[in-house]
Formats: sequence, C-alpha cells, structure tokens
Amino acid sequence: MWDRIKHKFDKFPARMAVARKIVELGLRVGKTGKIYCGDVEISDVALARSVGVDRRTIKSTVDVILADPQLSGIFQNIAPAGTLLKNVAGNLGFGVVEIEAEAGNAGILARSTELISLEGMSIRQAHAGDPELEENPRLTIITGKPIKGELINKFLNIPGVKRVSIY
Repeated sequence: MWDRIKHKFDKFPARMAVARKIVELGLRVGKTGKIYCGDVEISDVALARSVGVDRRTIKSTVDVILADPQLSGIFQNIAPAGTLLKNVAGNLGFGVVEIEAEAGNAGILARSTELISLEGMSIRQAHAGDPELEENPRLTIITGKPIKGELINKFLNIPGVKRVSIY
C-alpha cells in the first residue's frame, strides 16, 4: 500500500510525514476534508502538532489526497485497528511476546501462534507492524495468560526472527 502512496508525496517531506501519520494512526480523510478516528473528528491543529508541521500542511495534504482518485480511495476507507492491549496486558493477567524479525520472511506469525497453541494457551490479540511504515516492525502477540520464559529459544529458532521479548 505504501508504494501506492509515497510517490505522490516524494517532493514534499512534510506532506509525506502527515500522510504517514494518518496511516500509522488509522485515521480517515472524509469527503469534506475533515480527518477522523472512527467517527471522532481530529482537529488539524492537533494532528499538525503531533507531526511537527503547520496546520496548513495538513490542509494541503488532505487536498492532494482528495484530488487523487487512488489516494482518496485509500484514505477515505482507512479504519483504526482498535485497542492494542500490550501496555495493559500485565494488569489484565495476560502475557505478551514481542518478536522482531527480518522483513519479508513468511510464516513467522503462523509458527509463533503454533508454539503458543502447543502450550495450550489462547491468543487474545495479534498485531504485526508494517515493514514499510516502521523501521523495526514487530509482531506482538497477547496471550490469555503469561508466557513461560523457556519459549524464548523456540521463538528464536523460527527462521528470520532476530529478537524476542516476553513479559
């Protein structure tokens, strides 16, 4: 997806940063040019502050998006993915495994979930970072109960896995 987006903003780094932030946060650009998180309107000023740009850059980025049928088709249909439980898992009695892997390796999610299921544990949530949007994408899996530390070596034996954290 990012390949379809980035060439439209290559000459405008500030607009690229705005587009990247919109995608990262799962924000949607409405037909009228307003920006939404779900059904909540996000102010141009708040988004500009977050990106470190002027609010006019938000407006010009949105104008470019709405003027391009391909971009508007993408940005008008983005939806937030929901709550990531990673930071509250401990409070809820859940486990977390974070896996950093080399981009483009197939089967890491499948093998990781297989290891977890072989331990008889349920998976509450899985979130995979996009290698085109993140410098070090991570696979984060939230389990119904804490994960045993002995599983680290099994996760590290999955081809392409660089680092594993369990907490």
